[in-house]
Amino acid sequence: MTLSIRPARAEDAQQILDFIIELAIYEKAGHEVIASVEDIRRTLFAENAPSRALICLKDDRPIGYAVYFYSYSTWLGRNGIYLEDLYITPDQRGSGAGRRLLREIAREARANDCGRLEWSVLDWNQPAIDFYRSIGALPQDEWVRYRLDGEALQRFAEGAD
Repeated sequence: MTLSIRPARAEDAQQILDFIIELAIYEKAGHEVIASVEDIRRTLFAENAPSRALICLKDDRPIGYAVYFYSYSTWLGRNGIYLEDLYITPDQRGSGAGRRLLREIAREARANDCGRLEWSVLDWNQPAIDFYRSIGALPQDEWVRYRLDGEALQRFAEGAD
């Protein structure tokens, strides 16, 4: 078995969308995916796109992906990386592929003098929580994540609150 990781390319857009849908179904939110292949191609692979993606391959067959972007910490005065998605197909979990993907991003963070690598995990996803704890990651229990989207985002942006 040969595991390899490479930057994703525009021709990977369909595979990335397939992985996004698989991840959303696992997270019990498959109905929330509205992205299309063209959306992925247009936004993730645009010139100067803020996000980046990696593809994990086993014997040249895609088995997972990661999407991430650079963030900034005012407290550290340094950039960081926020991991949006990390996904390995169910039949390949436990093979070390997720660790390899995450390590690749960690190496990029260190090479670019980032102060942190962060992500979110659903509180019921015990296998992911166990994996993250096994590599030394710690939950940030004191922070609560908030979101504006859809109509609430539109109303607020338009001053209709």
